[in-house]
Parts: sequence; structure tokens; C-alpha cells
Amino acid sequence: MPRHLLTRHEQPHPRLAAHLKAGLGAALAIAAAGWLAGVTHLPLLLAPFGASAVLLFAQGTSPLAQPVNVVGGYLLAGLVTLALHLLLPADWWAVGLAVGLSITAMSLLRLTHPPAGAMPVVVAGSAMPALELLAIAMAGSLAMTLYAMLHHRLPPRLDYPRRPAPAQ
Repeated sequence: MPRHLLTRHEQPHPRLAAHLKAGLGAALAIAAAGWLAGVTHLPLLLAPFGASAVLLFAQGTSPLAQPVNVVGGYLLAGLVTLALHLLLPADWWAVGLAVGLSITAMSLLRLTHPPAGAMPVVVAGSAMPALELLAIAMAGSLAMTLYAMLHHRLPPRLDYPRRPAPAQ
């Protein structure tokens, strides 16, 4: 493998404060979900939320971390999962099909949020009804996104959600 592929980093190197802030924001968001899970006895700690936290708090300028992508991605993947869950048998190939169709829908509608692509796998591995898991994914993605909006207002500030450049 060429050496430049091993040493080149595409990500900017922010200040230490930005790294610490990202970790703290993710820790607080996931801890809050865990606390609420204990209080409500609902599975609010969905595995994809950990990956969403990486995007929301450490990669807030990424298109994949923008609110419309986070909430829209979970909604699309959840609806595809729910539809296929109702129409097809609970089998491994149906889970694969649901992941593929979820990615296709997110891509076509430009609402890509990679962690949301795991929703079919979450539903397949849970005894909880798919509709309840969709509601939890929607509430959790919305709550984490709203928290990220507040969190990024703290120093060092980040323009989140990203605002489009003015038309010229």
C-alpha cells in the first residue's frame, strides 16, 4: 500500500478543547438516554445512537450529521423496516433487504445518516414490536439532535446546524 495512504488525514485537526467537548457532549447524550431508560424501562440505548453521537458531536459539520439527515435517516430506515417487517418473514435475507432498501431510500432522498441503516438489524434482534422501536428511534434521534444544537453553542462554538452559503 502506498505510504501516503497510511499517513494522510482528511479530517482537520481541531484544538484539544474541541475534542474534549465532543467527547463530553456524546457522553452526556448517551448517559441521559441511559438514565431515561432506567426510569421508563424502555430500551432507549439503541446501539446506533452511539454512532450517531460520533457524527453529532465530533463531526458536526458533516452533511451526515445535519438534523434533517439524522432525524430523516432514522424515519426512512424505520419506515422501510416496519413495512418489510409486516410484509416479509422474520428471516436473515429480509433483514439484509431492509438494510439495502433503507440505504437506497436515504440516498435517493439525500437523507443519509449511516447509523440509521442499522435499524433493520436492531428490530430483528429485539423482542420489542417494530413500531415501538421506530418511536424510540425517532424520539432519541430528535432529542440527541436538539441537544447537539445547544451543545455546539458552547465554546468552542460550532455552526450547527450548518447553514447554506448565501446565494450569489
